[in-house]
Amino acid sequence: MNLLMNITVLDVLEFLGTYAFAVSGIRLAAGKNFDYFGAYVIGMVTAVGGGTMRDMMLGMSPFWMTNPIYLVESFVAFLTVLSFNKVLVKHNESLFLFDTLGLALFTIVGLEKTLQAGFPWWTAIIMGTFTGAAGGVFRDVLINEVPLIFRKEIYALACVIGGNVFILLNFFGLETSINEIISGISVLLVRYLAVAHHISLPKLGKEQAEE
Repeated sequence: MNLLMNITVLDVLEFLGTYAFAVSGIRLAAGKNFDYFGAYVIGMVTAVGGGTMRDMMLGMSPFWMTNPIYLVESFVAFLTVLSFNKVLVKHNESLFLFDTLGLALFTIVGLEKTLQAGFPWWTAIIMGTFTGAAGGVFRDVLINEVPLIFRKEIYALACVIGGNVFILLNFFGLETSINEIISGISVLLVRYLAVAHHISLPKLGKEQAEE
């Protein structure tokens, strides 16, 4: 009972984000025919990679090294994909759904943890972006894909926009839980609109270099 009382909203967001990212990583690994252990590793790296980078850069112990629940949670995500693999593969948008949820949740977690550690708002936006996007980069590199962050899709920029929304609303004194919801939705909305309407940033290619 005391343990439950000590759980914060930030803990819940981190827990949900870990699960969502782990599912996205394992789902993608399944599509590449990884074995069980390889798929679990991909899921775990996807789930904890961004937060590990954030904590190390902020001079903290990585969150999963002080609480084994995140490793267990990655295994639960593995069992989820194992049990519902056919459904998840059949509905290809499931990968987008879990990845985008993880992106939004971890962006908020990264922002708040950085601010709580006493760092300025611009550092919080950067760390929120690292937390949200880095796990997906590790995942894509390990499965030999070009990371989404480097493709034409708007990915990390969604974290930056959500981070700015959070900082702006926080400046005006909006209650934290409401701010978390609005800022998280802003990440989801930007990501969804970018994919649905094929919105992307200009490419830096040969044409620009020759001008």
